Amino acid sequence: MGEFDINNVDAVYFDVLREIGNIGAGNAATSLAQLLQCKVDMKVPRVELLDFDQIGEAMGGEEQIMAGIYLLVQGDITGSIMFLLEEKSAHVLVSKLMGTEPSDGEFTEMETSALKEIGNIITGAYLNSLSALTNLTITESIPDLSIDMAGAILSVPAIEFGMVGDQMLMIQTSFTDDEELNGFFILVPDLPSYDKLLKALGVIQE
Repeated sequence: MGEFDINNVDAVYFDVLREIGNIGAGNAATSLAQLLQCKVDMKVPRVELLDFDQIGEAMGGEEQIMAGIYLLVQGDITGSIMFLLEEKSAHVLVSKLMGTEPSDGEFTEMETSALKEIGNIITGAYLNSLSALTNLTITESIPDLSIDMAGAILSVPAIEFGMVGDQMLMIQTSFTDDEELNGFFILVPDLPSYDKLLKALGVIQE
């Protein structure tokens, strides 16, 4: 195989990523259940490689208000990972963590802090799964939280990622306790890291 081309990713890679997504979701569900002290089921309904302009639509429209937790990925692979939650889902999760009734509108400073913690646990579980399967050292930075329209939040990795290709990897995950909540992972490794990931996963040969 020649130089890696993100716009021509083969089906094996998607199967591997879906499997990592499922394992990551399982780990995240366990961590969330401990944090929230209730049962949490999490599943990965789809893994897609989408153009920038399709990602916002796939999440329900670029104007939809979402909570986005953004972290830099460091170690053997570099890039960034983002976890986006619909605003309503974010309020539900925060209220469970804080033992309050779900609110709407702006998040308080305390709620913002709780959201960062939830995002940190979910992205950490995903990255730990990736690390365990690839034997690569993967660490993440302190999370940065943004509450804005999906299009505005997505523009951050889009600017970084524009140098690599015109597509992003999106892993949708839905999790339930007594109601279904939707979240989305956006994984943005830089180009050398994609190559490393594929080799570590055995999708392409050295």
